[in-house]
Amino acid sequence: MNTFLNFISNISWWMWILIVLIIIAIRDIFQKKHTISHNFPIVGHLRYWFESIGPEIRQYFVANNREELPFNRIERSWIYASSKNENNYEGFGTDRDIYAHQHIFVNNAMIPFKVNDNHINATNTDFLPCAKVIGAHNKRRRPYRPASIINVSAMSFGSLSARAVDSLNKGCKIAGAYHNTGEGGLSPYHSNGSDVVFHFGTGYFGVRAEDGNFSMEKMKKLVENNPFIRAIELKLSQGAKPGKGGVLPGAKITQEIAGIRGVVVGKDVLSPPTHKAFDTLPEMVDFIEAIAKETGLPVGIKAAIGKLEQWEELTDIMVKTGKGPDFITVDGGEGGTGAAPPSFADHVSLPWVYGFGDLYKLFQRKGLEKQVVFIGSGKLGFPGKAAMAFSMGVDVINVAREAMMSIGCIQAQVCHTNKCPSGVATQNKWLQRGIDVPLKSERAGQYFKSFRKEFLEITHAAGYEHPCQFKMDDIEMNIDDHNLSAQLSTTYQYNKTPVPFNGMQTLKDCEHLGGYKKPTQ
Repeated sequence: MNTFLNFISNISWWMWILIVLIIIAIRDIFQKKHTISHNFPIVGHLRYWFESIGPEIRQYFVANNREELPFNRIERSWIYASSKNENNYEGFGTDRDIYAHQHIFVNNAMIPFKVNDNHINATNTDFLPCAKVIGAHNKRRRPYRPASIINVSAMSFGSLSARAVDSLNKGCKIAGAYHNTGEGGLSPYHSNGSDVVFHFGTGYFGVRAEDGNFSMEKMKKLVENNPFIRAIELKLSQGAKPGKGGVLPGAKITQEIAGIRGVVVGKDVLSPPTHKAFDTLPEMVDFIEAIAKETGLPVGIKAAIGKLEQWEELTDIMVKTGKGPDFITVDGGEGGTGAAPPSFADHVSLPWVYGFGDLYKLFQRKGLEKQVVFIGSGKLGFPGKAAMAFSMGVDVINVAREAMMSIGCIQAQVCHTNKCPSGVATQNKWLQRGIDVPLKSERAGQYFKSFRKEFLEITHAAGYEHPCQFKMDDIEMNIDDHNLSAQLSTTYQYNKTPVPFNGMQTLKDCEHLGGYKKPTQ
């Protein structure tokens, strides 16, 4: 025994390494799962390692400033700098190819809009509320005018970490923006003082009866107990995976998440593709009206756009009955906070500009565009893209991934693995500890303020006081040569209907906030 121990102790470190490598090589040869490792023992592992770090190598060393998707380095840097209130300017001119297909041009005015000393924006450079009141047309008991034209889109507690949701909600309070809950129910982290839009999907989380159906009593109680809920959004589909349900694995359902969602701890929960509360469009309209009647709140729908036949039917019902959604959130196929199969993310539903243009034209043709508040969602969290969206008929924009970046998301694209390195899209407690909530909430709030300030400056450069005044002819989209470039009205074959607007001061007055005065903090 002593002789064996002496032999072991005399083996040098390099011999140990050689023994380990021989064991790995033998294992590689006899395993059948990976062809490369079998054919090239030991060195084959380098292939898988390089593949695993490929996205990081491309992101930091290979891709140029404008090359990456979903968001390139310049876009991310602008968000990071804006959220930190740092210099977000560029020097020496743009490095974007302004002759590229679909490049957006904002036609500036010869003489910009002048902000006089007594103008609200002279002292409040990011004051930019929605020009329309949600629920005013249908005479809801508690209509709502969003105090910000940019807000947080639907992302649930569960898909995002507790600290991420906490930071976003407190950031919304700082910026006067609203926070959409996503379909995971209302959590304590949504309850820090900002306005909230309660969002629910086919799982009815937070308003779910024991049998998995929708509970009107729970909805009424939720709204009564949480007066900061200002509107309700019914999800029909989302850009990442329209028409596809989902499964929340039981292993991810903690006691806290189970209590918020109204589900059982440790048991898989199915979100089916379709709703149980209605089967037809008339039934959906009745469902919307019932919720609005019981809660007094505006009720809207969220959807990615594809076929228009059912939207045509919906507009016919709205024209005939005078009932229907108070707002419509149009999600683009380029959306992506929800995990989805590539076949869905890449191909199902139209990009935002195509989908929104088709839908707005339909509502305009039926004379309904003035009574509905349109919300755009799909990589619109940049002032130039927002100008395009408002020129097409949007009244408000929602941002998801841009808001995530403002609190530290690095576009690692591992949201679906529960291994988000920045702690934003994970339930891992250790990774979440990297989020300093007071600091990140300040950054989220500053991103919204910086966005509104810069968007307002672009609006003034175009000769307008408020983005709702943008016309489609104010934006051009590059096709090839300037002689072939086309204004949006030509490209999408409609003209946006003017939004009633009587000046920023009227939007500031409390009586123009839909009967709702924001509480003083």
